[in-house]
Amino acid sequence: MNHPNESENQLIEVKLRKNEPVEKGLRRLKKQMLRENIFVQLRQRRYYVKPSVSLRMKTKAARFEAMLKQRHADD
Repeated sequence: MNHPNESENQLIEVKLRKNEPVEKGLRRLKKQMLRENIFVQLRQRRYYVKPSVSLRMKTKAARFEAMLKQRHADD
């Protein structure tokens, strides 16, 4: 299922400027990949997570976030 927001088929391209070191270009590439959550997607796709387990993890995370919000709302 393809969603319009997903950029599965898009390539990330970083062109080196004139006299720019390769290390600096790699840093720009890494920053761009971080912005587009490529590393997060790679970690998620390392292994299959059943939908029921995924839902359980999401609800657990949401409960934790709500607990933190409530705890810090009193400050």
